[in-house]
Amino acid sequence: MRLNELSPAPGSRRERKRVGRGSGSGYGKTAGRGTKGYKSRSGGQVDPTYEGGQLPLQRRLPRLKGVARGRHKPTHPTVYQPVNLSRLEEIGKDEIGVEDLREAGIIRKRETPVKILGDGEVSRALKVRAHAFSRTAREKIEAAGGTAEVLER
Repeated sequence: MRLNELSPAPGSRRERKRVGRGSGSGYGKTAGRGTKGYKSRSGGQVDPTYEGGQLPLQRRLPRLKGVARGRHKPTHPTVYQPVNLSRLEEIGKDEIGVEDLREAGIIRKRETPVKILGDGEVSRALKVRAHAFSRTAREKIEAAGGTAEVLER
């Protein structure tokens, strides 16, 4: 048997339905879409929130106090690039900043703020500059005689 002789098992594949190809096919004329109406038109898909003309749920619910419904400004949490203390040991410098982490390939994005996390140990006094520190990371850096400096965003 060769690659060009391979074919799917009989009955495992079904031919696609070719609609709108004449009355003999059984799917001619309206092509299985029924007669007229929104769903028979091209692009006619009923919105999942549509309730047939009944007052929709989002309009039946009371408004939030002091805010126009659905138009309040969302609050996004600050997303940090996490860096563990164990990764800082890979860098040979005693003063470590965001650019040093980038050059070492530990972080990827220059714009996203960096947070130092406390997983790992610090063997020497390091001066670390980052946008945020976890409590355990700060404690471990200072216990080793180093400093943790918070940068402005």
